[in-house]
Amino acid sequence: MATLNIIGCGRVGQTLGRLFHASGTLELQDLKGFDAGEAGRAADFIQAGRPVTALDDMRPADVWLLSVPDTRIAQVAAELAGSAAGRARASPRAPVAFHCSGCLPAAELAALRELGFHLASTHPVFTFADPAAAVTQFQGTPFGLEGDEPALERLRPVIEAIGGVCFDVPTERKPLYHAAAVFSNNFTVVLQAIAREAWAEAGVPEDLAVKMQSSLLHATAEGVSKLGPRAITGPAARGDLDVVRAQAAEVARWHPDAGVVYRELSRLAQRLAVQQSTLARPPR
Repeated sequence: MATLNIIGCGRVGQTLGRLFHASGTLELQDLKGFDAGEAGRAADFIQAGRPVTALDDMRPADVWLLSVPDTRIAQVAAELAGSAAGRARASPRAPVAFHCSGCLPAAELAALRELGFHLASTHPVFTFADPAAAVTQFQGTPFGLEGDEPALERLRPVIEAIGGVCFDVPTERKPLYHAAAVFSNNFTVVLQAIAREAWAEAGVPEDLAVKMQSSLLHATAEGVSKLGPRAITGPAARGDLDVVRAQAAEVARWHPDAGVVYRELSRLAQRLAVQQSTLARPPR
C-alpha cells in the first residue's frame, strides 16, 4: 500500500486524511500542521498518523498532500524540497505531490519537480465547514483534476475509492472554473447574510427570519436543481422595474455596498428571465 504524508491539517486535510485511511487505499504516515496542536488534533480525528513538528521529522512517502492555503502552496513546496524528507525516497517509484486548490495549477509545486516528483492539483467541489459532517456526506463529490498524467493516474483510483467523481480541468481555465464554485457556494452565504441583516433592519424577529430563510433556500435549491435558469422569479424577472428601482434605492440608503449588489443582480435577473442566460451575448 502506498504511504501518505499530509502537510497542513486543517478541515480539508483532516477530511481527506480520514477518508483515505478509512478506505484502506493509502497508509497514513506523518502529519505536520502549522502549530503545535494542529497535527495532534488531526491524528485524533483521522484515527491514524504520527504528528510531527518539522519537515525533517517526516519520513519518506509515496504520496504527499499539501493541504495549505493557496498563498502558501509554493512556499511550502519549496520548504519540502529543501528538507531531508523531500529529498528522500520511499520507493524507487517517483513520488507524487498534490494540492487541493481550485484556482492554482499543479505547477505551484514546481520546486518539487526538480527532485523527480510528479505533480497534481485535485479540487473537491465540496464545502468543508465541518470535517465530521464532510466525511459522512462525501460520497459522489466531484473532483476537478489537473497536472502531470503520471500523478493523475495514481490519484484517480484512490480518489474514486473515497467516493470522488473525477473530471479533468484545463490548466488555463482553472481560475474561471473555481470562480464558478465561489459564485455557487461562497457568494450564496454572503447573500444570505445580507438577507438576514436586512430582515433584522426591517424589524423581522430573528427566529422568524431563520425559518423564512430556510424555507426560501430549500425551495430555491430544489427549483434550480429541477429547472435551471427557468427557476428565476422576483420583480426583475417579472419586469416590475418600478419595484426594482424603489427597492434598490431603499437598500442603497441602508447599505450602500448591498445597494450595488442589488442593482447588478437585478439587471442580470432580468436578462436571465428573458434569454435564459446572464451573458450579454448568450451562446447559440
